[in-house]
Amino acid sequence: MNAQLVVVGAGASGLMAAGTAAGLSVDTVLVERNDRPARKVMITGKGRCNVTNAVTSLDDLISAVPVNGRFLYSAFSRFMPADTIEFFESRGVPLKKERGNRVFPVSDKAVDIVDSLTAFAHKSGAKLINGRVTELLIEDGAVKGVKTDSGEEIYADNVIIATGGVSYPQTGSTGDGYTLAEQAGHGIIEPKPSLVPLEAHEGFCSDLMGLSLRNVSIKVFDTFSGNKEIYSDFGEMLFTHFGVSGPMILSASSHMRKMEKGRYKISIDLKPALTAEQLDSRILRDFSENINRNYINALNSLLPKKLVPVIVKLSGIPMATKVNQITREQRQKLVSVLKDFTVTVTDFRPVEEAIITSGGVDVKQINPKTMESKLVKGLYFAGEVIDVDAYTGGFNLQIAFSTGRLAAQSAAQSTGNYTGD
Repeated sequence: MNAQLVVVGAGASGLMAAGTAAGLSVDTVLVERNDRPARKVMITGKGRCNVTNAVTSLDDLISAVPVNGRFLYSAFSRFMPADTIEFFESRGVPLKKERGNRVFPVSDKAVDIVDSLTAFAHKSGAKLINGRVTELLIEDGAVKGVKTDSGEEIYADNVIIATGGVSYPQTGSTGDGYTLAEQAGHGIIEPKPSLVPLEAHEGFCSDLMGLSLRNVSIKVFDTFSGNKEIYSDFGEMLFTHFGVSGPMILSASSHMRKMEKGRYKISIDLKPALTAEQLDSRILRDFSENINRNYINALNSLLPKKLVPVIVKLSGIPMATKVNQITREQRQKLVSVLKDFTVTVTDFRPVEEAIITSGGVDVKQINPKTMESKLVKGLYFAGEVIDVDAYTGGFNLQIAFSTGRLAAQSAAQSTGNYTGD
């Protein structure tokens, strides 16, 4: 088979790339190993698909990408979140903005985003074929096509690798793109999990399994760097049998660049709206209303029921103590526990549970203005296969769309079908 462009991987970046290139009259073949495209997009945002983040400043967008954010300057400049929003809404998918500028389809259904991207690629004229690309065809420093696991060779002078990373391998992200990049001589920054739940030392996490905390704040400290604060947030988190998860924890994980047991501590303020003095007054009021009750039965209006036994134990006040016998010093200890409920991180959860992969194709070997390889002519990269990763909140899908778009336009330009005007 002959084509002008082969796009490897029909995820968010691959579908955007294939549709963009085909729309520029480039003869485009899109190769996907799964029976259905964009399986990972289907599960993003708990099935709702946080499609982008509605920040308007390029600097704010880049600052949300802690790993190689400046590399994305050109890609973001060419296709900003406003362009993503216009892209989907102009194709009949109305969007809405939620807390933190997160953008979702009004329907709250990720399938609407997947269907829109798939229709874009199809209607633009891209040919979608099912198969797994196992080899790049390279000759005299230039790409000449790809070979699939069935032995079929597809000849093209341009190839875009958009295969994703290694997170959620059940969706097809199994690291194929790294293998292909290495065939072309590219270095791979070791993949590791990002936006991933965290394992914790404290046994009470399993006791609290399933408990979701809302409107709490966290601070993350690196104890190996003088207890330096590396992250803070306000919002929602979840206790699990292994430790902690939820939106704030996933974001916090991306700041933990080198994991070592006991290095990171998470301080949770269970009552961030109250100062220590205000919280003490609140506790005194609750105690006065339960003056003849045992301590363990006097906190139910202050805390979720599941959390009460854990807080009681950490406070050091015997659970059977009558509240009218609790001293000021004991109350101060309780306040301290509520304002600094600490979890000690021991490890990331496996990369298979991560939302995205940190690591991938070394950006030093990719031209940031075109997404083209600096080593092999006609070879381009897009999306998570590149060593870039962002915070949670829609930023990673924006990376996929922006890099996919730029790679496709660059490939089209090499065919003479696009001038960039």
